[in-house]
Amino acid sequence: MTSLRRIPVPGSAPEDVVVLSDGRVGTGLADGRLFAVTPESGDVELLADTAGHLLGLDARADGSIVICDHDRGLLLLESGRQRATVLADTVDGRPLHFASNATTATDGTVYFTSSTQRFTIDKWRADLIEHSGTGRLMARRPDGRVDVLLGGLQFANGVVLGPDESYVLVAETGAARITRYWLTGDAAGTADLYVDDLPGYPDNMSVGSDGLVWVALASPRNAVLESLFKLPPRARKVLARAPQRVGPAPEETVWVLGLQFDGTVVHDVHVDAPDFSFVTGVAERDGVLYLGTIMHDAIGVLPVPVP
Repeated sequence: MTSLRRIPVPGSAPEDVVVLSDGRVGTGLADGRLFAVTPESGDVELLADTAGHLLGLDARADGSIVICDHDRGLLLLESGRQRATVLADTVDGRPLHFASNATTATDGTVYFTSSTQRFTIDKWRADLIEHSGTGRLMARRPDGRVDVLLGGLQFANGVVLGPDESYVLVAETGAARITRYWLTGDAAGTADLYVDDLPGYPDNMSVGSDGLVWVALASPRNAVLESLFKLPPRARKVLARAPQRVGPAPEETVWVLGLQFDGTVVHDVHVDAPDFSFVTGVAERDGVLYLGTIMHDAIGVLPVPVP
C-alpha cells in the first residue's frame, strides 16, 4: 500500500500547498505565516507573516506568490520581499473576506474565489449546512479592477485555468462538483458543469507538472449532510447556528483525484494514513503529490501511484 510521509510545520492548518520556483513547497498557516518547506530534509523557512489567516496560494514563475488571506483579502508576495502587498481587499465597495484560492493568467489577471459571504473560516461547516450559495468567482485585473464573474456558488474553492485560458474551473465544495466559466469564444460569460456528482467534496485544485488537474477531496460525500439540503431554507439556517460538534462530521481519509482536462479520471488516490486526513490542497511535481490540510500541523507527501 502506498504510504504517506508527514512533514511537520511550525503551526496549524497548512491549508494549501504549492511548488515554488526553487522546488520547495510553499504553505500558509492559520496564524498568517507563509513558509517554504524543503521536502527532502523537512527544513522550513519563514517567507512572510501577514498576521491574517492564510488559505489558497498561487506560485508564479517569477518567484512571486499570490496569497488568499481570509482576513486581509488577496495579497501578493514579490520574490525577495518579506512583506506582502494588497491586490484586492474590497469588492463592490464591501470588504473582501474569505478569499479562498487563486490562479494567474498570462495577462496578469488573477482569478480567485470567495467561499462565502455569510460565515468565517471557523464556521465553514455552517455554510455547508445552510447551503445558501453565496460563493463567488472573481477576476482581479492588472489595473486593479475587480469583477465578479459568477455568484451563487456553493462554497467556492479551488480554481484553475484551462490549458488555452479559454475558461476557468472552480470547485464548489458544497455541491460536490466543478463548474466551468467561459472566458473566450461564443460561450464567454456563461457557465456550465465540468464535472458533476464527485465522490467527495472538492477543495483546492492545481495543474501538475504532468498536465493533469489535481483535485483535493476533503471528505467523502455525507448522506446526513446532503439530506439537510432538502430542508426549507429557514430550517437550514436554524441548523447552521447549532454548535459544529453536533453536526455531520467529515470522514477521516486522504483522497485526491487527477483529471485530464476533458474530465477523465486518470488517478484516484484514496488512502488512510495515521495522523493525516481532510486534504484541502494538492500539488504535483515530477510524480510526487504534496498535500495540505486544515486538521493537522503537517503537510503530506505521497508518490503518484502507477496506473
